[in-house]
Amino acid sequence: MSITIYVPCDSSAVSLGADRVATAIVQEAAKRGIDIKLVRNGSRGMYWLEPLVEVATDKGRVAYGPVQPGDVSGLFDADFTQGGAHALGLGLTEELDYFKKQQRLTFARIGKTDPVSLTDYIDNDGYRGLKNALAMTQEQIVQAVTDSGLRGRGGAAFPTGIKWKTVLNTASLQKYIICNADEGDSGTFSDRMVMEGDPFVLIEGMTIAGLAVDATQGYIYLRIEYPHAFEVLNAAIATAYKEGYLGDNIQGSGLTFNLEVRLGAGAYVCGEETSLMESLEGKRGLVRFKPPLPAISGLFGQPTVVNNVISLASVPVILDKGGDYYRDFGMGRSRGTLPVQLAGNIKRPGLVELGFGLTLRELLYDFGGGAASGRPIRAVQVGGPLGAYLPESQFDTPLDYEAFAAIWAVVGHGGIVVFDDTVNMAEMARYSMEFCKIESCGKCTPCRIGSTRGVEVMDDIINGRNLDKNIPLLRDLCDTLLNGSLCALGGMTPYPVLSALNHFPEDFGINAKASAA
Repeated sequence: MSITIYVPCDSSAVSLGADRVATAIVQEAAKRGIDIKLVRNGSRGMYWLEPLVEVATDKGRVAYGPVQPGDVSGLFDADFTQGGAHALGLGLTEELDYFKKQQRLTFARIGKTDPVSLTDYIDNDGYRGLKNALAMTQEQIVQAVTDSGLRGRGGAAFPTGIKWKTVLNTASLQKYIICNADEGDSGTFSDRMVMEGDPFVLIEGMTIAGLAVDATQGYIYLRIEYPHAFEVLNAAIATAYKEGYLGDNIQGSGLTFNLEVRLGAGAYVCGEETSLMESLEGKRGLVRFKPPLPAISGLFGQPTVVNNVISLASVPVILDKGGDYYRDFGMGRSRGTLPVQLAGNIKRPGLVELGFGLTLRELLYDFGGGAASGRPIRAVQVGGPLGAYLPESQFDTPLDYEAFAAIWAVVGHGGIVVFDDTVNMAEMARYSMEFCKIESCGKCTPCRIGSTRGVEVMDDIINGRNLDKNIPLLRDLCDTLLNGSLCALGGMTPYPVLSALNHFPEDFGINAKASAA
């Protein structure tokens, strides 16, 4: 009887040697006359254990990792194909503490299945949401998403149901669904994991969105730095067309939804929805003035839903199990689950999906295991390069949109980058200004000129020049960026800069009293 062995095809696992491990396993099995079936699955998100090899046994899938090609012969000697003991043995995958403590809704299949197998997807509850949606009115679909409390997981946290309702109620002969897959925030990789590890859930979510608002065309705007995702998405889309889950007559319903992937050229600002639409239209990625909102006049001037990958990938489980089921996870106005990504100086980097409400401290230590260096964690940046730097005194803040707003921080896309006590926070503040300078589209003066002047002021501060004048000047400049920028790139750059200044004044050559003045 064939033995099923799983080796991830996730690009992070591949970068750590997963392809070479897969080849070694096939060759070693052939040499020993052992009949195996090798499945290239997505990653479970425990990246410190990658490449993570799993073997299907009667008791469940047994994990070994991190495995390198040189370990393969020894694994076979230890009878790992039957779950045998080995130094790299981890036990049953789903009993590992890091994994077992999670609440996986959006990521329920990732790591379990072959990403491009439609059969695997359907056998693991795939397309149940679409089946339910096809039996509902458009208003009922939108209401289910509204009832779920789902908010934009890309960072803006705008209620998804309200956006869909606006597009539904705006009359037009053509409407569009855009998936913002331009995942550019530092420390974020959840979108990539979905696209590489469970592409059909994104396709299903976009199809449901199209049916809900009467949109017949969808686009996945993918960052060019994700070639593995591009390949997997196109393979899954081709299968969905072939099997009647996309096209002119979805599952015999007479309804139409078409989908294609478009590659962005690599501009961070194109993660902003209006710049993204300009790029999709073949123009330079410049921010548009609002109003009109994209839901009224978006792509090619037509009503458009723009949601990020995680938002759309969360829709199938909502339509499958109901809005109330999804809403029961989380706290306050932050409902459902959030895939949190742990990166930087952290012992156990990876993805954790849990309902809102877990504290930063629990994430950093219970899941992340503390700093990889073994030194104290001094600061974390949450929400990408425009997120605030949070000191240890704020680590007990629950992961909740409103709780973070109360301390002048953002949850954003759920990326957390960790720094130990060797970090220089003035240098990190300078990096934030320089990032804005490099990535600015140049359309508005506060962002274009303000970030350039900001780098100059930061250089003066770091070199200890005229602190009594340059610290107030930095604050005034941040105020201009915050209140005068056209989009969040310039408007949020003050978050990391001022949080670094306020919480770590000693790195700027000043004491706390002077900083607060």
